[in-house]
Amino acid sequence: METKLRKSLCVLVCVMVTLCSLPAIAGAKMVNINTAPKEELTTLKYVGDALADRIIEFRTSTPFVNIEDIMKVKGIGPKVFEANKDQISVKDK
Repeated sequence: METKLRKSLCVLVCVMVTLCSLPAIAGAKMVNINTAPKEELTTLKYVGDALADRIIEFRTSTPFVNIEDIMKVKGIGPKVFEANKDQISVKDK
């Protein structure tokens, strides 16, 4: 009986962990760094108003060709890129 209870508890914990992670997975929206407005750019990790303004200023003169180009913007380095690389794009889908 104790083994059955442990298995049931284990299944319950696994289901709860899965359900708790779904909003984070579903909430990850792609952000096109060539067209996104400031409000959308600030949804990226570590990107506040100042960095969003720099991204917009940069893309006005030089559109981003690939997602790595975001590191050409002053203040955006590998840490910010790595935190956001799965969420940014340079083309609309």
